[in-house]
Amino acid sequence: MFKKSVEAKSHQRLSGADRKKLKRTLRERFPRASDLDFDALLPPKVEITLSKFQNRVLLYSVEGGLPMFFDIDGRGTDIFPTVFALWKVPDLLPSFMLKGGEVSRFVIGGADLMFPGISIPSEGLPSFLSGEPWAIKVPGNPAPIAVGSTTMSSTEAVKAGLRGKALRITHYYRDLLWESVEGHYVPNAGFFEDVVLADPAFLSTCQVSDSWEGIAESSNDQQSDIATEEGGTADVKDVISEPNPGSITQNDHQGNAAELVTAGVNDLKLTENLDADESSVEQHVLSTEDVDAHLDKCLLQALHTTVKDKDLPIPGSTLWSNHVLPCRPSGIMLDVKKSSHKKLAKWLQAKASSGLISVKEDKYKKEVVLFSVNRSHPDYVSFKPEKRQVEKTNQAVDGAATDSRSQKLLEVAEIYKPSVHVNSVFTSVGADIGKLYSASEASEVVFKYIEKENLVKPTNKSIVVLDPTLCDALFKGAIKKGTTYPTEIHKKELGSTFVSRMQPHHVVTRGSESVVRKGALKTIQILTERDKETRR
Repeated sequence: MFKKSVEAKSHQRLSGADRKKLKRTLRERFPRASDLDFDALLPPKVEITLSKFQNRVLLYSVEGGLPMFFDIDGRGTDIFPTVFALWKVPDLLPSFMLKGGEVSRFVIGGADLMFPGISIPSEGLPSFLSGEPWAIKVPGNPAPIAVGSTTMSSTEAVKAGLRGKALRITHYYRDLLWESVEGHYVPNAGFFEDVVLADPAFLSTCQVSDSWEGIAESSNDQQSDIATEEGGTADVKDVISEPNPGSITQNDHQGNAAELVTAGVNDLKLTENLDADESSVEQHVLSTEDVDAHLDKCLLQALHTTVKDKDLPIPGSTLWSNHVLPCRPSGIMLDVKKSSHKKLAKWLQAKASSGLISVKEDKYKKEVVLFSVNRSHPDYVSFKPEKRQVEKTNQAVDGAATDSRSQKLLEVAEIYKPSVHVNSVFTSVGADIGKLYSASEASEVVFKYIEKENLVKPTNKSIVVLDPTLCDALFKGAIKKGTTYPTEIHKKELGSTFVSRMQPHHVVTRGSESVVRKGALKTIQILTERDKETRR
């Protein structure tokens, strides 16, 4: 469907009536999804853009945005989710599991799915009809890699000896629709250029969860939960929920759990600091005039320090989150809604009217974009940017010796990559989902989201009320079935919980060279022991 480049011939924003009609069609087409799932894919307050192509395909995209659904014939009978939608709601469609990650090379190379490449569960082939929408997954990876329609029913497939074509692929990871999205977004570390493998972070999380929940179970009980197919290939659902005792021991489980607990130690300090910052923020009640003054100062600071002409044009949301907000004074929470302009677009247009900058509205995304900066403007020329304080080294130390020593020292720091769980929060505040963040930077993102959506409880400033997006980001998939989802969370717990839902990485630095590695830092245990001769 998207193997060849096809230009859209028109774009339009959906009206309220068309939006409701689309949601009704989607509910009928995808009965497995809940209302919360559809709100996550098509948020109520976000504009939806309809793009029409010359081959009659209709594409529905979220403002800012990621394409979420496409209609093959434009009549509403053959609507499919994109991989971006499936990465937000992985169980939107039933899925065929491949026999292994290597089979994914054929799928993302543009081939249809054949029955010999499917891992058949021990209980047999699931029931399906011809023409149903199904997704494709790789063992150990929750994010689907493709979507298509079945070519025959399950009854016909069994009669055919499970041979022939199972799924006619309509869209897949790395096709031109995926390529069209800026940043080449992928949901986890298992996605590579030519193959999709198990996600190490997902498997690690499942193993840790099992170690806590099943620590008192006997090995016989564990083995009874594992269903293997002919040839020794285990059912993926069982592999994910209960690792094979023959390959992963209980000690390994405990080690993984210890790593996860240790990885959260730094977050304890982080959350205390965040709480302290919040309390200081509450002490600064700004008037409208103060907010206006801070906005102008932060914009000028950003234009002098981080906004480069070579990076223009910049979307207004990116300018705000990546350039203006980082320039605000310590202890100040800036909210453009509390300014005299009330909206980001109006504030930027006001700055454009004064001649400081030039902006233009993107007619498709309906967002103001910064196109140029007038660096000869009186406000720009007269402004003196604040310099960040840099710790000075002891000048008495010989420079050459210091450089030599620094070249030998290794610095290791934990960093995190946005995962499919938290991507909606990052996207909402305009943060880059392809970037690596420190724990404090990631926590700042979620607090920006709270500020943007006004989620602080009015009667208790230390409590955050969870909207559907934030609740899913923090708890979806982490809470047992049948357990009620929380509606509130304390600010002290928010930062560490949010960071724990991201993909852990670590960066190793020596001198000016840095290397990023996947996975959290492993615990180092140091034991000291007195020599027997010494004890005598």
